[in-house]
Amino acid sequence: MNDKKITSFIALPDLLSMLNASSGYLSILLSIDGSLNGACILMLLAVLFDSLDGWVARKTGRRDIHGFGKNMDSLSDVISFGVAPAILIYSAAADFRYVNILVGLLIVLCGILRLSRFNVLTGGGKNFTGLPIPVAAVTISSFYLTGFYSELPAAFMMIAVSVLMISSIVYPRVDGIRASTALILIIATILSVATAEILGAASVVAGPVAIILFIATLTYIAVPILPKEM
Repeated sequence: MNDKKITSFIALPDLLSMLNASSGYLSILLSIDGSLNGACILMLLAVLFDSLDGWVARKTGRRDIHGFGKNMDSLSDVISFGVAPAILIYSAAADFRYVNILVGLLIVLCGILRLSRFNVLTGGGKNFTGLPIPVAAVTISSFYLTGFYSELPAAFMMIAVSVLMISSIVYPRVDGIRASTALILIIATILSVATAEILGAASVVAGPVAIILFIATLTYIAVPILPKEM
């Protein structure tokens, strides 16, 4: 490609990556302002955009010869699934702020390492090496939205998630019915919490939906590391 204009590199999936990054950036701002429910909603929205960019790339037959799309996707993921969860866990802290500074740093660094390894490994395959980074955002945001958020469990959980991201444990790609179910849960959580925020009232739906999403996420994290034979 001799044309170096930025527009010659950008395809439709990259616009979704930019929406992913935008959601992550706005999530960070809301965390700083103390609007943590909104920050969680935007992180989950970023997960939706991230899942759609790959799907759109496949449907449109995008040939990412120069790796522009892959790099766009990874850089957006660092913002939305690395930095945004780190800022959220710090902003939600009341008693252990200094601990959460270190936990947040661990999330960011392990996220960068996870994505860098992913970018240099060839071939897609049906599995991931290490926990996919979007799981970090879903874990912390769904836990917060359950209404049972607690600092120390959140810190230990995110330390474990960070270590699993850079591990060599094999995690399956979520596709087919499992992917549809996961997306429905995420959308239901976003809509229920957003409705409650807009109306300025507590939602009897948001908490239970977030709990289901949280349990489903923990199940995905735990199954590959559980003993295969009891």
